[in-house]
Amino acid sequence: MRYIMKKSVLSIVSAAFILAACGSNSASPSPESKPNQKDEQYTIGVTQIMEHPALNLAHEGFQKALEESGLNVKYDVQNAQGDNSANDTIATNFVGANVDLIFANSTPSAQAALSKTTEIPIVFTSVVDPVGAELVASMEEPGGNVTGTSHHHPDSIARTLKFMKEELGAKTIGTVYNAGEQNSRAQIDKIKVQMDELGLVLKEASASTTAEVKQATESIVDKVDVLYIVTDNTVVTAFESVVSVANDNKIPLIAADIDSLDRGALAAFGVDFFEVGHEAGEMAVKILNGESKPSEIAAQPPKNLKFVINKKTADTIGVEIKPEWNAEILN
Repeated sequence: MRYIMKKSVLSIVSAAFILAACGSNSASPSPESKPNQKDEQYTIGVTQIMEHPALNLAHEGFQKALEESGLNVKYDVQNAQGDNSANDTIATNFVGANVDLIFANSTPSAQAALSKTTEIPIVFTSVVDPVGAELVASMEEPGGNVTGTSHHHPDSIARTLKFMKEELGAKTIGTVYNAGEQNSRAQIDKIKVQMDELGLVLKEASASTTAEVKQATESIVDKVDVLYIVTDNTVVTAFESVVSVANDNKIPLIAADIDSLDRGALAAFGVDFFEVGHEAGEMAVKILNGESKPSEIAAQPPKNLKFVINKKTADTIGVEIKPEWNAEILN
């Protein structure tokens, strides 16, 4: 009798183990039933130095790429409004929150983010010279935790200066920029080198805040044949001030970004900021999906350069648009 009871107990225990094992096997997801990575929610910290159309378009392009990927993403969007201390604080807060990725929309934003973390992936856009800004070791091999897209097309300055000299007859060109922005200094340095080769003269005026932009423009407008505004965040934010001075003096105003044509620039050899932002978003998708590390994704210059002319501004200042310019016309 004792033997029979012991055997019964052993049978029950054995059955329990078998059931537990079966339950364990059924709970283990097969490759087909593993949770889709798209079901996981990622937090992206978005840091932007200030508000203006070009940067906003880059942000829209970035978000569109994430939307197309199907990833479940939550954004924490912060704008420093041109304040460098706020820019640093935003980066510090993102690191403290341990976001999954930082999207840095501008050179100062990317520099601040990199100064706070070498662990969290950073994807930048709206940067002229990623190497000069010390964001990446090289465009081909970024190294570290950073990669992204530049908005500076290698042919933009050369084609702009050639147009101003040969088609507008310019000899002296004026520019206004914030000397405190590395992004702007890099462009001005390139302009100076190419101006020397073309025999052109550059007149510079500096504006450290948006409130100083109009006065800075007025200080040089009577000394120049053309105004050339690079993608300087401070000046582009107050772009209408430059347009007002240029139009009042019948001076052609050439921008480095095509988004400034809607705001009154005469012409621009520029890129689509939505496109460069979108490409940065595609990089972010690869990083979040675990396909690549930032160090393995080459930083990219823009692929396409457009020449666009604002017909309304041309009529205002008396510039005839020639068919041989092969420009896109903004009416």
